Amino acid sequence: MTIATAGHPWDAAAEGWDHHSPLIADWLREVTVAMLDAAGISKGSRVLDIAAGAGDQTLAIARRVGPGGRVLATDISPRILALAQNKLCAAGFAHAATRRADAQSLGLAGAGFDAAVSRLGMMFCDEPLDALREAHAALRPGGRFSAVVFASPKGNPCIALMLALARQHAGIAPALPASAVAPGTLFSLGRPGLLAELLHLAGFVDIAVRTVSAPMRRPSSKHYVAFVRSAGLPIVQMLAALPEAAQRAAWDDITAQLTCFDTPSGWLGPNELLLCAAARPRDSDCQAAASDWPQPEGR
Repeated sequence: MTIATAGHPWDAAAEGWDHHSPLIADWLREVTVAMLDAAGISKGSRVLDIAAGAGDQTLAIARRVGPGGRVLATDISPRILALAQNKLCAAGFAHAATRRADAQSLGLAGAGFDAAVSRLGMMFCDEPLDALREAHAALRPGGRFSAVVFASPKGNPCIALMLALARQHAGIAPALPASAVAPGTLFSLGRPGLLAELLHLAGFVDIAVRTVSAPMRRPSSKHYVAFVRSAGLPIVQMLAALPEAAQRAAWDDITAQLTCFDTPSGWLGPNELLLCAAARPRDSDCQAAASDWPQPEGR
């Protein structure tokens, strides 16, 4: 399979996400299980994985649904999606496919999926309501949706500190207050009540949103910063325009200040996420058709 070498800006973080897939899978293991449970995914389910990234949760979905189910992983980055496809092929999951698509314009209305999920992707959408409407349109009547996004900066102090320091070194204005976070940014869906409101506007019912804790454990702040530098595109972009020496000084400062999260057993970064669950109404006139299943790319 040929892997794309250029495309979307997220391509720059593709290898980092792929390299750190075991770390990310371990970090989000319990949250991922909770998300799949909330979406009602079981043997034989037809599942849409939106903003799938490097695909470790896609592998978990494929294992859960078994060969009698189907999984379609979508992402806006061709590079990162190609790496996910490689994982699926290596695992022998012929019932899983990939498709390049923006979450805000999936083009899968009427596909009739039993479930749709998105893990740490929806908050990067400039128009999250459009993305939720696209997910709604791709589900069968009664189909379920579940997603995980970052909660507010207050619940994610290590990331909030790192972002503040990056802005300071880059000469970027301080972040907006939590009540006015810019769309498409890390904490954009963290305001209490916002995610439930958007799900309602998108046409979902049986809406539930709860907070979950997902601390990241690393041997030291240096190890955590190494992960961020290879996979944390938003923060890396803030510092990218600085001269090399200034970038080095910024990362050294960030690493030093993050030692405030050291513990006797290693570095522990608090993370608070929001897990949502919702359903498409059963009285919808959308009809699922087997012929609507998109053809996989790169096979």
